[in-house]
Amino acid sequence: MKILLLGKAGQIGQELRHALPALGEVVPLGHGDVDLRDQDALLRALAAHRPDVIVNAAAYTAVDQAETDREAADQVNAQAVTALAQYAKDASALLVHYSTDYVFDGDSDQPYTETDTPRPLNVYGATKLAGESAVLESGCDALVFRCSWVYAPHGRNFPTSILRLARTRDRLDVVADQIGAPTSASLIADVTAQAVARHRQQRLPAGIYHLAAGGATSWHAFARYLVSGAAARGAALALTPDRIRAIASKDYPAAAKRPHNSRLDTTRLSAALALPLPSWTQGADRFLDQLSARGEFT
Repeated sequence: MKILLLGKAGQIGQELRHALPALGEVVPLGHGDVDLRDQDALLRALAAHRPDVIVNAAAYTAVDQAETDREAADQVNAQAVTALAQYAKDASALLVHYSTDYVFDGDSDQPYTETDTPRPLNVYGATKLAGESAVLESGCDALVFRCSWVYAPHGRNFPTSILRLARTRDRLDVVADQIGAPTSASLIADVTAQAVARHRQQRLPAGIYHLAAGGATSWHAFARYLVSGAAARGAALALTPDRIRAIASKDYPAAAKRPHNSRLDTTRLSAALALPLPSWTQGADRFLDQLSARGEFT
């Protein structure tokens, strides 16, 4: 089985490079290999490699920048995905695609299920919704995973930013009225590999699934957990958890509006894979242990 991995340098892409080889030959491509804004180049790459499985971990993820750069966000998150879905349909290939909790408006007081009606609040969410809709409407064989609050020990993300700031700042304001499940890219990659294997065995139906860590927290509580955990592992920080102040979203200016409730109900995926998804705290602890093992706290 040949697997074409798009977005090899991203947070999820880097973890997939470790998780997917157990399934077959992996051809990893990044932005320097193929620009998803160039559909002709994308189609040439697909024709050259003729994959059995396409895993699309590439995306335009600059949420605030997308508000003024809608064309680029749409090209990557919607138009390129439409082309991938059509190719997968024509070539009888499996397409694995990632979407986001930001397709929802966050007004519900319950975790969102796969059948809840999406209502994105921002351009990023709207383009991701357009992409996942194109996949489902194409009729191709596809697994679409909606994920939330993704992070990894590499790249720029909320945890790495918090710990960087904690080294020099003795006070920090963090939003406390947005709730979700911080989900490690390694968890997403590992579950993806299991899902692809199960699907190839005809034991997992095609369709859309929610893939996120168990439990929920706020950005504020997550920041406190990270700072406390880093300090316990010997990190020299100027910031202590009690000096992280909880603020409302309205007090944190951002170009794009975020949903207050980003919780995703993962019952469907857990049941299909007979796999309980671990708590977000387990992923956070593993993340902190990885940084500690690399000597970043000394």
